[in-house]
Amino acid sequence: MPMPIRQSLRVSGYILSQKLRGRRKFPLLVELEPLFACNLSCAGCGKIQHPADVLKQRMPVEQAVAAIEECGAPMVSIAGGEPLMHPQIGELVDELVDRKKYVYLCTNALLIPKKIDQFTPSEYFAWTVHIDGLRERHDASVCKEGVFDEAVAAVRECQRRGFRVTTNTTFFNTDSPRTIVDVLDYLNDDLHVDQMMISPGYAYEKAPDQDCFLGVRETRELFRKAFADGNRRRWRFNHTPLFLDFLEGKTDFPCTAWAIPSYSLFGWQRPCYLMSDGYAQTYRELVEETDWESYGRGRDDRCANCMAHCGYEPTAVFATLGSLKESIRALRGD
Repeated sequence: MPMPIRQSLRVSGYILSQKLRGRRKFPLLVELEPLFACNLSCAGCGKIQHPADVLKQRMPVEQAVAAIEECGAPMVSIAGGEPLMHPQIGELVDELVDRKKYVYLCTNALLIPKKIDQFTPSEYFAWTVHIDGLRERHDASVCKEGVFDEAVAAVRECQRRGFRVTTNTTFFNTDSPRTIVDVLDYLNDDLHVDQMMISPGYAYEKAPDQDCFLGVRETRELFRKAFADGNRRRWRFNHTPLFLDFLEGKTDFPCTAWAIPSYSLFGWQRPCYLMSDGYAQTYRELVEETDWESYGRGRDDRCANCMAHCGYEPTAVFATLGSLKESIRALRGD
């Protein structure tokens, strides 16, 4: 199942308008990081490795909204760190929703019970809860027992209150086709989340565990086996069929990281939220002054094993809209 039809039409119209204006590079979704602090210390994440003075900082709501307005993206993924630790997170979401931005709030869900009253169900808002496996596997991934059960309880409470709930699941070389099937079956058939997002883990340079990340060949083999037996057709993915083809190795794409840029406390991150080669003060500066041809597999060694959504999902979206056959396939969730 693709994203909701109204959202799909809005994003498609936005892309068409950008092309009609002759813009070659423009954002589809912004990874907004209003803080780096987190209440967990996951082994595969390098965000909380910043110095203590940086971890104490919180982006003002006005600054965050101005960045989204400046770039014009129709969708925003609020991440971190743990965004629910931001004291004005409810106000920030309200400001973006008032501007009819589609907002995904990425969270480990531990603070949802304390913060949920700050939010209102809306077609423009969705919780995105990180769940990296079933109970034992998820708790090991986040390095804390009991988190899986708390996350599931939070999801059910959000659903009870009428919120749209999506999930984001990252897989590592400790996963197998069976563990992927098990967690996605659970999220799809038992927890009944609206949509699921998946991604192979990317090797953050400062992540405590540097041995858990997948290579390209391993990623393709893992997803090809997990997607067998019709699983792709029945799972409610928030991905284009072409991106899932990409994960399986049925097709390949160049990286278009400029379409899912990252804006954090430091500015617009070059070239993406996974690498830090400096920062720009405006999205225009990011696009015009970044040497995009230097990045991607075969160009930069750091990109050799990357198949993350921030670089390749937008390429798949552009390829989908450029083909009537693929557009129909995406609408059908084929």
